[in-house]
Amino acid sequence: MIRIAVVEDQVLMRSALISLLDLEDDITVVGEAGSGAEVAGLIATANPSVLLLDIELPGKTGLEALEELRLSEDREPARPTDGTGSERPAVVIVTTFGRAGYLRRAMDAGARGFLVKDGPVETLAEAIRRVARGETVVDPLLAAQALSSGESPLSEREVQVLVSSDEGAPVADVAEALHLSPSTVRNYLSSAIGKLGARNRVEALRNARREGWI
Repeated sequence: MIRIAVVEDQVLMRSALISLLDLEDDITVVGEAGSGAEVAGLIATANPSVLLLDIELPGKTGLEALEELRLSEDREPARPTDGTGSERPAVVIVTTFGRAGYLRRAMDAGARGFLVKDGPVETLAEAIRRVARGETVVDPLLAAQALSSGESPLSEREVQVLVSSDEGAPVADVAEALHLSPSTVRNYLSSAIGKLGARNRVEALRNARREGWI
């Protein structure tokens, strides 16, 4: 039996996924959550073999939660994978937003699957089975787009500055939050705006999000 946990903030969507997956003879849903901040606790308490994870979640995105899991794995000794139930779950990203940048980030963070939500439940169930067997499953159209598009041109600092400047945050506030000088923040913003071919930081942030780089 494949043990599944579902992380999806929209209650109706989460309930529908759970109801449909519970109809499969070899799949059982053992836990659910509605935010990225709950992911680590859900894994610890429910001990799923596969985690279905949405990207757009309140507070902390699914990608941020996945990246934090990957960092914690790098810091901690590897857990046994001897069938005792103590191994970490395979993660399948299930999202409305099929963006090549999201796919790259998810795979870099250790996801084993990446699917868009508009597919049939039979496709999702089969993807879960394949991932549980150790395979990697990616939406084929999205995989082709990821191969044809380049990697993000933004540095880690440029991403941090852009995100921190969301909703028009003053440069001084961004500088204080990131422990940088205001002139350094302006330099990072200017560099990011230029790389993204934008007219200002608002447009730069919008362009980066559209590509899935942030």
